[in-house]
Amino acid sequence: MSDSAWFAVPRPTDDDRAQAFDLNIEKVLEHWPIAFALREFIANALDEEAITGSKALTIERIDGDSWRIRDYGRGLQYQHLTQKENPEKLKHPDVIGQFGIGLKDALAVCDRKGVGITIRSRHCDLTTAQRPKSGFADVKTLHGIVAPPSDPSMIGTEVEIVGAGDADMKQAMSYFLRFSGDRVLECTPVGDVLERGDSKAPGRIYVKGLIVAEEQNFLFSYNITSLNAPLKRALNRERSNVGRTAYTDQVKKILRTCKTAEVAASLARDLKSYLTGKVHDELLWKDVAIHACRVLQSVSKVIFVTPWQTGLAVVDHARDDGYEVVVVPDDIASSLASVTDLQGRSIVNIGTYENEWNDSFVYSFITIPQLTSSEQRIFALAERAAQLAGVDLGQMKVSVAVSETTRLSAGSEVVGVWEPTEHRIVIRRDQLTTPARFLGTFLHELTHATSGSTDLTMEFEGALTERLGTVAATLSR
Repeated sequence: MSDSAWFAVPRPTDDDRAQAFDLNIEKVLEHWPIAFALREFIANALDEEAITGSKALTIERIDGDSWRIRDYGRGLQYQHLTQKENPEKLKHPDVIGQFGIGLKDALAVCDRKGVGITIRSRHCDLTTAQRPKSGFADVKTLHGIVAPPSDPSMIGTEVEIVGAGDADMKQAMSYFLRFSGDRVLECTPVGDVLERGDSKAPGRIYVKGLIVAEEQNFLFSYNITSLNAPLKRALNRERSNVGRTAYTDQVKKILRTCKTAEVAASLARDLKSYLTGKVHDELLWKDVAIHACRVLQSVSKVIFVTPWQTGLAVVDHARDDGYEVVVVPDDIASSLASVTDLQGRSIVNIGTYENEWNDSFVYSFITIPQLTSSEQRIFALAERAAQLAGVDLGQMKVSVAVSETTRLSAGSEVVGVWEPTEHRIVIRRDQLTTPARFLGTFLHELTHATSGSTDLTMEFEGALTERLGTVAATLSR
């Protein structure tokens, strides 16, 4: 049974056909401002527009102290004054009016604040007045005074408001994405990512176009269009101050669904502030940060490095190759090693870049005549050093070459390489600046050649120690 009663009373107009619809309201919460009531009228108009596909609502001032809100839908009926759930609104994906104070309370707020309301449609004209409750003359409640329509051919519903100020209407309109001017950066099935036009203003959380919360440290604003159970439970009649826990999951889903460069690049740029503590709150969600990196690589040529890796030579090589260097925290970097971008490619980090570099690497050899006289004198020490170490290069058929560049390893170009398949030691040219640098590198690679062991092994450490001992012993004779 409805909580409203329908009965005939004299209307204070010349039309004796007017009837009073008991709204069963004595008082409403005092702190509800006029803007809350205006918000409901606007929300109803927007919902009718969404449901019917009619043209856009209009909001205009019609004289010094009056406003008109007009939609072009099916028109208000007195049955809409009953306080009950509207199945049509509950099912429609775009309507706003699935929560809020509702039409009855909006009329009550206006009555309490001394704001006059007249609603017109092809079905009826509606005003409000305090009237005795049926059967209880000593109790007055707010009634909707319903009269035959003054314009039976009217399309839609017109709400005329007398006594609301410009500030009231401005505040009411500010609750809606429609009138905010916020630019949509990307739309997803869960909701939209919105640009924060004013960095000093807080980010906004909208639910189906109506603001429910503000976030001072969010990078973006959001319009959630797909509601989960926690968010539905959290939405309140005042449509404000909804807690973050209610909408966090949906905001995460929006960001994890994004695929555009604009959103991903903004998130990735923000990651650079991670170590300074100035990162926006969305980037504190690890799954969001990882997804942003995946999207960014899908649309840009990037390499992801940790803060301590930024000084490695390989990073300069990557920049020279046209990569944008994106610095990410260590925990994000480690997680990127096990994911791919949206095209299924491995995420480019120091390791993958080194592999790509080495796969395509070609030495830039320098012949002996191309070396400077100083470099030639130092290079000539190789054969004597090998003899001191007890190695005959000719008998081993090992050649020694010089290259401007060498392969990458552990983030840097190695200074020397032993190539067993070529029986060749390659020394990077910059090692020829001093005899100590050249001979240290040469003996290191010569030990690889004679021992067959690799770096960072006990076998190599033992072989290198023995080789250096042989050199020292030979010189001491």
